[in-house]
Amino acid sequence: MAQQIPVDPGARADDPRADAVRDDATHAITDDVAYQRHVLVNVVFVGTPGAGDRGWVLVDAGVMGSKRAIRTAAEARFGADARPAAIVLTHGHFDHVGVLEDLAEAWDVPVYAHALERPYLDGSAAYPTADPSVGGGLLGRLSPLFPTKPVDVSGRLRTLPEDGSVPPMAGWRWIHTPGHAPGHVSLWREADRTLIVGDAFVTTAQESVYAVAVQEPELHGPPMYLTIDWDAARNSVRTLSALEPERVITGHGRPLQGMAMRRALNTLAAEFDRVAVPRQGRFVEKPLHAADGSAYKEPR
Repeated sequence: MAQQIPVDPGARADDPRADAVRDDATHAITDDVAYQRHVLVNVVFVGTPGAGDRGWVLVDAGVMGSKRAIRTAAEARFGADARPAAIVLTHGHFDHVGVLEDLAEAWDVPVYAHALERPYLDGSAAYPTADPSVGGGLLGRLSPLFPTKPVDVSGRLRTLPEDGSVPPMAGWRWIHTPGHAPGHVSLWREADRTLIVGDAFVTTAQESVYAVAVQEPELHGPPMYLTIDWDAARNSVRTLSALEPERVITGHGRPLQGMAMRRALNTLAAEFDRVAVPRQGRFVEKPLHAADGSAYKEPR
């Protein structure tokens, strides 16, 4: 199995003491960025507290059953009946779009994603089945049971602009970080060097139930069982490492910040094949590509 890069616990970007007094079940990272954990995955709220209706953005849409928790947190953080200006997706895997259709309908909002994720968000293509042979723990072994069928928000779906801007998120830009998914993106704010990573890399061993429960601060490559192009994944981590971020919030695990995080990220980028890539697996042997811009296809 792949390895982890430990990070000093002092690199945590969230403050448990401050979070203890909050009533919205979110964890603050900056004044206008917070996250909420849903079993396996994080969703991110971008906007200042009290921003009001259409004054904030939701990044990713959790797992099935998380609709009430997300809406309750949003109202507590931004105000009664405060809807987002948009939902922005890092990618369309099941644990990032679990309640997307319900939330998009209830809030009447556009959904932004990379063009290469469109087939998985308009109902026209399913992701490849996960690969349990990568090892790593119980979640890895159970991964073939994870849903791969697409959601359908075609009527609300918008493609992220080619200029890198994120229309509802002033000051942010999207960066194409494929490998884990064809149209995977990460979100970057240069002003304070904040990075919303998605699953381009993560800060817990997502294949292990124990690691997911404990969430010791450490850096890993993308979740192995659903990563289908390891060359692209390596390039994506190197792109993000070169940004030298001050803080990162990933799709899985705790947010991290500071020099200790950057050293670990630089190590992950430099030693990606040793640390992140599994020794075996069908996508290690036959990666899936989407060079023609269409949905990934299983090899024949």
